[in-house]
Amino acid sequence: MSEVHLVCQGATCQCNFGTTPDKLKVNTQTQRYINDSDGSKKLVATHVDIGTTFEKNTFGSCKKKNNTPCQAVVTQWSGFYEKIIVEDNSGKVLLETSKATCPVGGPDCITIINHGQTAEANQKNVDNANQEVLAELIPFVNTNRKVKKYIPINR
Repeated sequence: MSEVHLVCQGATCQCNFGTTPDKLKVNTQTQRYINDSDGSKKLVATHVDIGTTFEKNTFGSCKKKNNTPCQAVVTQWSGFYEKIIVEDNSGKVLLETSKATCPVGGPDCITIINHGQTAEANQKNVDNANQEVLAELIPFVNTNRKVKKYIPINR
């Protein structure tokens, strides 16, 4: 079985009856971040993120409504992870396999096509990596040297 990721703000979702994807927006909590070193962009999505919880709140044209504009509304989520509860909103975290229900499209018509997390290399990754492998992959970079964060000087 492959690894299943937790979902965060910015995850790409698609409706089975829509023509374009939309990005998930977390509206129910403001403190729990994932995969975000600065803690400023990627809020953890939970099953209580319902209603108009997308950036554009549309999946394009809706096949169920004779190709008129979609108005994306989530009434409930299924397939969320029961064992992690975000205390701010008592929500259970969404997984990339979770699905949402829309009053027009019906149960589980909205799927997550990208969980929203992105890989960011940092000093800890370099410290934990095999130095011989790094030397082969990036031979012109000295990976033994610690990288200092650049701080601009105001003059």
